[in-house]
Amino acid sequence: MPKRIRKITIAIDGVEFKANKGSTILEAAGKAGVEIPHLCAHPHLKPTGACRLCLIELEGEGSRPLIAACTRPVEQGMKIITGSERVMNARRTVLRLLVSDHPLDCLTCEQSGSCALQNYAYEYGITGSEYGGRRQRHEVDDDNPFITRDFEKCIKCYRCAQACQEIQYCYVIDYMKRGFDTMVTSTNNQPLPQTECVYCGRCVSVCPVGALTEKASVGRGRSKDLKRTMTTCPYCGVGCELALEVKDGKIVRVVSDERTLVNKGSLCVKGRFGLGFVNHPDRLTYPLIRKGGKLIPATWDEAVDTIVKRLRKTKNEHKADSIAFLSSSKCSNEENYLMQKFARAGVGTNNIDNCARL
Repeated sequence: MPKRIRKITIAIDGVEFKANKGSTILEAAGKAGVEIPHLCAHPHLKPTGACRLCLIELEGEGSRPLIAACTRPVEQGMKIITGSERVMNARRTVLRLLVSDHPLDCLTCEQSGSCALQNYAYEYGITGSEYGGRRQRHEVDDDNPFITRDFEKCIKCYRCAQACQEIQYCYVIDYMKRGFDTMVTSTNNQPLPQTECVYCGRCVSVCPVGALTEKASVGRGRSKDLKRTMTTCPYCGVGCELALEVKDGKIVRVVSDERTLVNKGSLCVKGRFGLGFVNHPDRLTYPLIRKGGKLIPATWDEAVDTIVKRLRKTKNEHKADSIAFLSSSKCSNEENYLMQKFARAGVGTNNIDNCARL
């Protein structure tokens, strides 16, 4: 029998709401439809309070420090204030500090339009850097085939490291150094290809800014310009849901949706980075028949007729078990079912395999 969740009463900006006991203020506010800005908090990650943008205050505690909504659990009768002048000024200060050490290349940034820092800066009227001093200087890391890492755009929200550790259990990504010099690093500060990274791309999916981007999608369109279609990954039988972002009839990138039930936003390297075959120029769009040692284009009727003749000849001369069928996970489940049915019922052999089994 499912455990009953106890409800408590809280007030947010003077309006009473019912909240789950044990939930954080940020979670309770979100369910109540109250937006509290945040950069580090994520529904599938443990709260860290790293960005300090979700600051709120409690009624009657005007002289006490502001509270990070992502780490503080709700309490019965709690009266939360999310939009006071004190709170708004504190959030603006946090944003100014973040922008002071962040490249302002929004005109060419791949994440422009869907960058959380950019959106909050616009909302709170932060027009540029208001603090001087030393700036972070790092080379862009693109020494792996799938992900571009721009450390100068990193806001130290810790999401990528948490996703690697808490969701994927790979422990490839972490932080090094302290204070202003803190930066994201991989195992022993090695390039990703030299670590145990499986290129699941979970770090990319949780990054709220442009610090991590899919290399293959650079320059092909921003999220706001792309049409998104939900579909199922074709590579195996798990049934992971993914979203295809498409422009001009071509897949620009694959993104994950945190609300999916099967995979909850997680994908493997094939699902996230392996769908380039769909629009690849080397992909066959017509059948080929070998004649005189060369493959030449043919019609579908010619191809089917050739297959039938050769299968019959092979079966008659060497029996059915001399024939084997290899199916592809890039086909639908229905197509794979028909392939095995054709092998067993049509040809009479159980020699049927699939490329995704290994």
